Amino acid sequence: MTGSLTLAAVWVILAAIVALLPMRLQFAPGIVLLIAAPFLLIYLGYQHNAWIVLAASIAIISMFRRPLFYMGKRLIGRVRGAE
Repeated sequence: MTGSLTLAAVWVILAAIVALLPMRLQFAPGIVLLIAAPFLLIYLGYQHNAWIVLAASIAIISMFRRPLFYMGKRLIGRVRGAE
């Protein structure tokens, strides 16, 4: 097993642990995982092919769909109070 796949497995385990935390304690570790995700995807792409990166991207997007949708809406200005 390559280093990038090992890190991806550790990332998934950490994401599952963060999901078990109460909602008020999920923010900080969730942001760290979300920031680490693109670097992990680049490392996966360096060691493996695009199909592995696509599968990992789909998994990351499915886990962080609500925060990503919120950030996307906020970027285009469709969230109330984001003036």
